[in-house]
Amino acid sequence: MKIFTKLFSSRQNADAHKHSKKDSAMPAIPVLNMLIFMVDWPVFNLIFSAFEEMKVPLYFIHKGRGTAVSDSIDLLGIGSSDKAVIFCLEQKAKIPLLMGEVRKKIGANRSGVGIAFTIPLSAVNNPILGAFGSIAEEENKMPERRSSDFPHALIYSVINRGHTDEFMKTAREAGASGGTVLTARYKAEEGTGQFFGISVQEEREIILMLTSNSKKEPILKALSEFHGLYSTSQGLIFSLPVDRAMSLSFSQDFNA
Repeated sequence: MKIFTKLFSSRQNADAHKHSKKDSAMPAIPVLNMLIFMVDWPVFNLIFSAFEEMKVPLYFIHKGRGTAVSDSIDLLGIGSSDKAVIFCLEQKAKIPLLMGEVRKKIGANRSGVGIAFTIPLSAVNNPILGAFGSIAEEENKMPERRSSDFPHALIYSVINRGHTDEFMKTAREAGASGGTVLTARYKAEEGTGQFFGISVQEEREIILMLTSNSKKEPILKALSEFHGLYSTSQGLIFSLPVDRAMSLSFSQDFNA
């Protein structure tokens, strides 16, 4: 893939050349996922403890707030309160083991904790790969998946501040359960806004919504229609495939 420089490794490139003699001696590339937690802020300390014990090499923490209003969503731990949003890189084959340790720290059947889900990565820069050591043997047994195979999606939206309530009202009417909001600041090349013919507000909010794949299209359509780039919200809206998702509140496998 020409878009990747020598600093990057692509899973697709590795698969395309895995049978060639030239690449037969090359080390295999680990399959990494982005593991995302959305939990009540105090729960972060328990997850951090699990990360320390499992020697997770890379993770980032953001403080956000929930937007959900229903009792069922509050039970999952994504209601209206301070949230810790944790982005973690880990080998796909090791994630179930990590999740087992996280749930052990949290405690089984503890309500109102939060959710976790994984997003597959197509490429990562080579120096990062070195932090993950040897490749889990199970990775060689994992088949490639098409985008239509993923049961969930993460709708990622960046909008002007002050528009979250109306944005979430539209999302709920289209089928969304709730979302988590992070504060952000807009930065881009000077000509970017002129290209779109808009002046983007510097103070922005990122809204993360986990939804089923079947609900993704109607939610995206409604949000784009009423809160798109040329609306007062000036929303940049897209979705990412979610490999696996689960509530941290109940005992279940990490394949839900």
